Amino acid sequence: MVVATPIGNLGDLSPRAVSALAGADYVYCEDTRRTLKLFSHAGISGPRLVSHHRFNEASSTAAAIERLRQGATIALVTDAGTPLVSDPGGRLVRAALAAGAPVEAVPGPSATLTALVVSGLATERWCFEGFLPRQGRQRAERLAAVAREQERAVVIFESPFRAQRLLDDLAQACGPERPVAYCRELTKLHEEVWRGPVGEVADRARAVKPRGEYVVVVGCPSPAVAAVI
Repeated sequence: MVVATPIGNLGDLSPRAVSALAGADYVYCEDTRRTLKLFSHAGISGPRLVSHHRFNEASSTAAAIERLRQGATIALVTDAGTPLVSDPGGRLVRAALAAGAPVEAVPGPSATLTALVVSGLATERWCFEGFLPRQGRQRAERLAAVAREQERAVVIFESPFRAQRLLDDLAQACGPERPVAYCRELTKLHEEVWRGPVGEVADRARAVKPRGEYVVVVGCPSPAVAAVI
């Protein structure tokens, strides 16, 4: 089972997710400490937590498939949100399907969808970029691809350490008037969303110390863009 967990607000953990996690023999997770805190909040006990991250994904997947063959029930979670979206898990899901094991999703919180619905931008069509390459030609090519989008909103993830650079690069690649929604700490106590031309959002961000994880939604080019709100 691929189980979505809260991206910030623990109240977003669904009853179905609690039931699925409590009923699993093993729960594969990025950080066992974070998942243990979630279990404590939800009153879950019993499943064995297994570390499953990008550095051990190959060996962890092989062990998981053997457990599935022996009849174990395995749940996969990420630190926050829906697994496989810019997180480990794809190798495990593909291996499980190849082994003939059923794969079921328990849907729930998603930073991507949350950012889209609060962006105020046209989201009838959209695409997901995740984290852009940090430097070099690959980053330039991806930024150029974002700039070329004329009919779809683009969702980009970024860490607080590189959020300012992302805004500056988007302003240069897309033009300072390109509309964006700059989303921070979604669903948490200090949730914040800035909406407006990317050049103005970038200037505003320079005066504020970045904190938390960011989701940037880049809108389609527009003749008129509202002021930053």
